[in-house]
Amino acid sequence: MEAQEAKVRAWAELNSADQVVIFKDEGLSGKRSDNRPGLTAALDAADRGDALVVYSLSRLSRSTKDTLALSDLLQRREVDLVSLSEKIDTTTAAGKMVFRLLAVLSEFERDQISDRTRAALQYKRANGQKTGGDVPFGYRARSGRLIENEKEQEAVRKILALRRKGKSLRDICQALEAAGHRRKSGSTQWAPTAVLRICEREAKSRPE
Repeated sequence: MEAQEAKVRAWAELNSADQVVIFKDEGLSGKRSDNRPGLTAALDAADRGDALVVYSLSRLSRSTKDTLALSDLLQRREVDLVSLSEKIDTTTAAGKMVFRLLAVLSEFERDQISDRTRAALQYKRANGQKTGGDVPFGYRARSGRLIENEKEQEAVRKILALRRKGKSLRDICQALEAAGHRRKSGSTQWAPTAVLRICEREAKSRPE
């Protein structure tokens, strides 16, 4: 702690700071930023034209998400952020660029996770596995897999056939009700939105 404070004071002296106030969270992990009174007090005290100086970004937060959120908060208050170890200094154009790059990398990481999740769900659907949520109309679940429900598949085939003929969603609802097809709930009343969901789902799972 003493070495970190010494480096902070050295930066302040080098940059002709008018006043230096030290905030500490001794013995507390930097993993979370919402349970650190020292950091909270520093953020409350920071005002326009000030600089929040940390020994390293890991002292500020262990989470990239939290670090970027804190940076956004400081930017809105027109407060600069300085990390001595990483040599990031938003009082300079280069420092601001580094933080923008961090934001881009963080977004890229989130997109990659989303892509991997989407691919995993597509693989499960292709192999007839349930992917969470309610069992879709036309199927039943058994041991984590989706199996066709023949009675409901009759309704699905009817919906698709009528849709290919250019029938409206409301016309299809009336045809299903006239034929006595039941929904998952057991109701014989059909809504256009329910028919549309089935059409969209089947279009994705059975591309022409």
